Amino acid sequence: MTFKRKHIIALIATLATVSALVAAAAFPALERHYMRQQAERDAVPLKLAVESLRATLDRYAPLPALIAERPALVELLSQPENARLADAVNEDLRQTAATVRASDVYLMDITGRTIAAASYREPASFLGRNFSYQSYFTQALNGFLSSFSVYGTTTGERGYFYAAPVEDGERIVGVLAIKFNISAFESIWRGTDSEIMVWDRNDFVFMSSRPDWHFRAIRPLSEATRRVIAQNLQYPIDRIDLLPITTTRLGEDAQLIEFEGDTNGSYVLTSQRLSDLDWTMASLTPRLPVTLQALNTLVIAGLIVVLGLVGLLAFLLRQARQTEAWAKEQEAKRRLETAVEERTRDLQTALSDLKQTQTDLIQAGKLSGLGQMSAALSHEFNQPLAAVKSYADNANAFLDRDRLDEARDNIARISKMADRMATISAHLRNFARRPQLATGPLLLNAVIQDALGVIEMRLASEGGRIIYTPPEHEIWVTGGHVRLQQVIVNLINNAFDAMEGHKTRDVTLTVTGTTVRVRDTGPGIDAEHSTQIFDPFFTTKAPGKGLGLGLSISYNIVSDFGGTLTAENHPEGGAVFSVVLRPAEPKQVAAQ
Repeated sequence: MTFKRKHIIALIATLATVSALVAAAAFPALERHYMRQQAERDAVPLKLAVESLRATLDRYAPLPALIAERPALVELLSQPENARLADAVNEDLRQTAATVRASDVYLMDITGRTIAAASYREPASFLGRNFSYQSYFTQALNGFLSSFSVYGTTTGERGYFYAAPVEDGERIVGVLAIKFNISAFESIWRGTDSEIMVWDRNDFVFMSSRPDWHFRAIRPLSEATRRVIAQNLQYPIDRIDLLPITTTRLGEDAQLIEFEGDTNGSYVLTSQRLSDLDWTMASLTPRLPVTLQALNTLVIAGLIVVLGLVGLLAFLLRQARQTEAWAKEQEAKRRLETAVEERTRDLQTALSDLKQTQTDLIQAGKLSGLGQMSAALSHEFNQPLAAVKSYADNANAFLDRDRLDEARDNIARISKMADRMATISAHLRNFARRPQLATGPLLLNAVIQDALGVIEMRLASEGGRIIYTPPEHEIWVTGGHVRLQQVIVNLINNAFDAMEGHKTRDVTLTVTGTTVRVRDTGPGIDAEHSTQIFDPFFTTKAPGKGLGLGLSISYNIVSDFGGTLTAENHPEGGAVFSVVLRPAEPKQVAAQ
């Protein structure tokens, strides 16, 4: 036993070591999985931030063109030395800037010199400065609405500029520009859990929630790019620096960014492209919470593994003690399975016997019905036989007297009597033969007509009437011809039995779709008998009048066909038995 325990403990230790190695190997992949999930979560607030920035830019975009339509601007451009007019335009632009919350609104002539500005009262005003080198001025002078992001070399503010041409008729006489400060966005971004940065087509960061990332490139800038920046005075060329980062791709718009140096740290970066502006906005979430989440997952998984190993250890230690009990259990199970197999065979045999008994009972029920109709059968056969005897004697007499026509007439009558007895015999033979268990499509009206042929003998003996109108169209149902005929004969016989002693004995048989209804005008079904009426050997008839099997057998036959047999009282008196059968397509001859 000690030897076994040593091996069990060694196995558990090996499994624990393997689990630790698997966890160590799986940690990077698990961390990347959580990083991608974090990037997907960050995509939603990033999209909101993008839409907010775009909405603000779109709000300022039409303003230069609207302001440029003011007549005073054209007048000042034509009279730049008019000091009184210049003061009025300056003040008008100042009020406009205050209304639209712009940093500055200023007017330039076609040389690029600023002749009016909203900031005319401030020391760092644009008045007198020349911006002909700026691309937004050049584009506007060519008749286009332009925009430009730039670090304000005059005011020291980072701003975004929109410019529009000032036109005098069809002639461009100047440019009206509007500037708004983009630092307001950064103030909002600093209140979130993630850092935000925006870079332009040159991968140059000009907006960020962290000031130390301003005017830093996320990749080295070429000399050509530096010359364009210096020429346009777009950014302070002396402050341009490279962000020391390494990137690892996580997905289509997600990366792992690792900063080095004074901005040391790791972030999960999610980006979205602003194609119309040629900008990219990114959300940077610290890596540490994601790493802790991955570690927590591994710790939980490790605890589960430890619990599993402890449980396995307990199980293995108990396994040796349970071997004998397990063997005994297997032996008992084997005996039980043997007993179950024997019992199953017995049940199958009993079921086979039960089916045979049911078939015998159906046959016995039909023979019993034939026995009950014996008086009618005797009458139906005796009457034609007596007529045959009389016609035969008459024919002999006519032949002796050479009265051949009368003899032929009597012989013809004998032939008709023989046909009648043959028809009766065929109905009885068809009714009495043993049915098959197969089912198939059959004509409902044909079955009913055969059943009525069997019942005719009882009607001839006891009296009564069956009211039946055949359906206008052929109706095909699923069943067996002989067994369905037996059901209808049983229901009609029961209907006449229920009206025993009545002066008027009418049974109404109706066909609606695949439903056959048999109604009598007897006393109906007692409420206390309604739940037992289809039970075997249940009968309300006097002793010797029946075994109580007819309705039970009929119920089982209809159920075998996939149909239903129900009974209820008619509102006007009597009982109604309804046989609902499944419809069928006329594909093959029905089983018997």
